[in-house]
Amino acid sequence: MSELRHRQPTAASPQRDTDTTPQREPQRRTDDDDHGISVLDIIRILITLVIASCGLSYYMTNTESLLWGYRPWFTRWPVMKQYLGGSLHLTPAQLSLYNGTDPSLPIYLAVNGSIFDVSANRFIYGPGGSYNFFAGRDATRAFVTGCFKEDLTRDLDGVEEMFLPVEDVDERITSAERQLRRERELRLAREQIEKTVSRWQGFFRNHKKYFQVGVVDDDGVVDPDKGKRVLCEGAQNQRPKRSEMVE
Repeated sequence: MSELRHRQPTAASPQRDTDTTPQREPQRRTDDDDHGISVLDIIRILITLVIASCGLSYYMTNTESLLWGYRPWFTRWPVMKQYLGGSLHLTPAQLSLYNGTDPSLPIYLAVNGSIFDVSANRFIYGPGGSYNFFAGRDATRAFVTGCFKEDLTRDLDGVEEMFLPVEDVDERITSAERQLRRERELRLAREQIEKTVSRWQGFFRNHKKYFQVGVVDDDGVVDPDKGKRVLCEGAQNQRPKRSEMVE
């Protein structure tokens, strides 16, 4: 009995409060955990590539160009100055003053009415230069025929003959067939002249040292009293022969 009297009742274990048990918070995602490439990263990469390309261009081309030799017109001060000043309109007489004899004036030449500044190569186009005969004039005909002494003029009348074949064989074709062939060959010859003139204009217009400054005000009019110009010997020798042509 004494044992029962002195035995203390066992304390009940406290009941767990499941509602108050702290839950483990999910790990928050931060920007540091995002391993994707952002727009800012792409911009940085592009800027780095552009700077590297410009530096390599400057080193490799030896032309002080950051764009692999390409120089936009607005980065060239003489071209920009001419653009701001407006296009020149010169008569043939006025154009002749820009032949390099006056060191205070630039050197101009013209191709089919388009005037180009070639002052950057004064030692070539200036007095004593190998191409000084082009300076101060429109010598379109010479650019086509290659006759630099006889054809220093814009007059292209009769130049198509240099592209027409020499009739060195007797052919058994009708006059109608011959006429049709003649018309076709004349058309092709004129197209060849246009391509040649356009190529020379493009050469001066796209040259890194030359640029267009204006046009010649003569409308390409040829004096009718001068008559048809004779094809120069050099151009005559370039004509193909009918016997060597393959139809």
